[in-house]
Amino acid sequence: MIKPVIQALGESALILHAGSRATLECQQRLWSIAAKASRWPHIRDIVPGMNNLTILFDPLAADSEALADKLQAAWDSAENTQKAGRKIEIPVIYGGDGGPDLAEVAQHAGLSPADVVKRHTAPEYIVYFLGFQPGFAYLGGLDPQLATPRRSEPRLSVPAGSVGIGGSQTAIYPAASPGGWQLIGHSALRLFDPAANPPTLLQPGDRVRFIAAEVIQ
Repeated sequence: MIKPVIQALGESALILHAGSRATLECQQRLWSIAAKASRWPHIRDIVPGMNNLTILFDPLAADSEALADKLQAAWDSAENTQKAGRKIEIPVIYGGDGGPDLAEVAQHAGLSPADVVKRHTAPEYIVYFLGFQPGFAYLGGLDPQLATPRRSEPRLSVPAGSVGIGGSQTAIYPAASPGGWQLIGHSALRLFDPAANPPTLLQPGDRVRFIAAEVIQ
């Protein structure tokens, strides 16, 4: 079992680092700890990340060293919580103007663009956590052969709905923003709606399938 590192972030937060390798097992343990810590007194917020968990607390009411010991004990006794996430299908138009990097990803992988689409739509992905921008879900489960380095020069604006690959992960941009991921497709599905409850379509533990609505080469 990984031995985590627990560090202080200023006077009112602790972060638990659980190694550098992203795995579903690790994320499940973090979900378990987050659920347990949500019932502890003097906790203000809990933020699961990739291989880490940040706990914000009231520094006037909680003892940080005692809280760190409690966090370590929670890790040691944590179970791999398997969330009953929803299954969500995301239709994607691959290639074309919405997926300008499909050919580059294919060349890097030694595959045809059609094979990249086939491999990208094959897995059932798991939402590990949300970050970067509201509704941006980091997904586990990408075929290792599709892993592609980020662009050397990030784009100043990536359209909302863009489906990209960055390193060993794939994701979909819920809003327009700068970004350096390799864009292989585009979806019209809305992932973030501030008027909805919850405002983010995807949640940690959800299962995601990409569906090829069209492939433009």
